[in-house]
Amino acid sequence: MSTATEQPTRFDSAQEDAASQGQHQSNSSAQQEQQQHQQPQNAPAKLLQHFQTNRIDSALWALRLLVIFFTISYVLPIFNSQQSSFSKVLLANAAISALRLHQRVPAFSFSREFLARLFAEDSCHYMMYSLIFFSIRPSLLVLIPVVLYSVLHASSYSLKLLDLIGQNSWWGARFIISIVEFQAANILKATAFCEIFIMPYAIVLTFMSHAGLMTPIIYYHYLVMRYSSRRNPYPRTAFAELRITFEALAARSPPAVGKIIRGGIGFVNRLAPQPQPAPTQ
Repeated sequence: MSTATEQPTRFDSAQEDAASQGQHQSNSSAQQEQQQHQQPQNAPAKLLQHFQTNRIDSALWALRLLVIFFTISYVLPIFNSQQSSFSKVLLANAAISALRLHQRVPAFSFSREFLARLFAEDSCHYMMYSLIFFSIRPSLLVLIPVVLYSVLHASSYSLKLLDLIGQNSWWGARFIISIVEFQAANILKATAFCEIFIMPYAIVLTFMSHAGLMTPIIYYHYLVMRYSSRRNPYPRTAFAELRITFEALAARSPPAVGKIIRGGIGFVNRLAPQPQPAPTQ
């Protein structure tokens, strides 16, 4: 009799175990679904918190996106005129340079050391670049260095934001960013070549009365500062590659043409600043 009474008890306990396991599985699946629904909802909150914590970096990222947008608007003048888009690109670039100087240079002081450090910063060079070409006739060549720098830095920060929200579905954006980062050296080299080619372009603009008489002179000093940059060696590399190319061209040219080319190379070499060693810390 005892065996007969124990069998229903064991059967009932097995049913209770199966029911508890099923309830546990349903609870775990419900929690997973809830987490999946909460993840995209938490992404804007994470971005907002990041923007509030890193205000300057976030502002730099937004300004670089504006540079890209207004450059596209300059090429395709649908919403704004080319003059308006050109001015907005240079204004955004000047704002970026000012924020970068705020990050790198300490408080302002009337001292020789402060001015030397100020003019040694690349951000000061880019601010000077915006001021030089703000009042000239709009040109896409002038915007190319600005937009290339913005694409490079905005892509790097955008990848940081994508990693922050953790959404792997943005594979298209990640793929484009990976291409930009893979071509970073070529982008910087192309920027350096554009900055060099703008020098004769500024001279032509002056003779055509589309720029002031001081524009090529001030831009020459800008090129000198870019050549002496300690953070970016690509301007020096671009000058060296151009010299090798023109020397090879002079060797293959007729004597009269080769003499003119060598004279131009010597003239540029005399204008180039002497390299200065980095200060010891």
